Amino acid sequence: MTRKLFWKEPYLTRLDTHITRVDGNEVTVAETIFYAFSGGQESDHGTIGGQRVLQARKDGKEILYTLEEGHGLNVGDAVTITIDWERRYCLMRLHFAAELILELAYQNLKGIEKIGAHIAQDKARIDFKWPQSIAAVFPLLEGEANRIIAADQPILSAYSDEADERRTWEVAGFARVSCGGTHLKRTGEVGGIVLRRDNIGKGKERIIVSLAT
Repeated sequence: MTRKLFWKEPYLTRLDTHITRVDGNEVTVAETIFYAFSGGQESDHGTIGGQRVLQARKDGKEILYTLEEGHGLNVGDAVTITIDWERRYCLMRLHFAAELILELAYQNLKGIEKIGAHIAQDKARIDFKWPQSIAAVFPLLEGEANRIIAADQPILSAYSDEADERRTWEVAGFARVSCGGTHLKRTGEVGGIVLRRDNIGKGKERIIVSLAT
């Protein structure tokens, strides 16, 4: 099974490893820094052995990487993995920003239910079951989130169950949350956020999270 170094070393952008399996255009590697879509966070972009990764997907605890036709890689080949750091860092910042908003919603809005989420490079969204305009609580959610960000507190990311690959992040005095994404070292790295409402149907509300410019 691939060792997932993106959890313990989320700031690595280059890794030397080797191919462990080849099935047509699909390969696995011994270790990886290349995150695959999970928990709403989009996959990284980058290369393996100089070949562009078209898709990264989870298969149980394994990660399968689809390369272009004619990649020429074989089991045992030494390869270098590279990722698009600008994209990864945006994803990390928006992922944590969205997690802050979600946790604040749980803490302040009794009975609210998350029904979806997506973290892209330019924005994040969280979908809720909620009977009224969620924009009414934006001053609270945005204000508290930006206060935590401005405090520049450490973000502690660790296994809660290493055998099952379950992870958490924690900000002391605020929350400890189950999450298998890639995380920042400090809250201040987010740099500030702004919220926007999108009404997606009766009893359904969407919060769009963007990084402050």
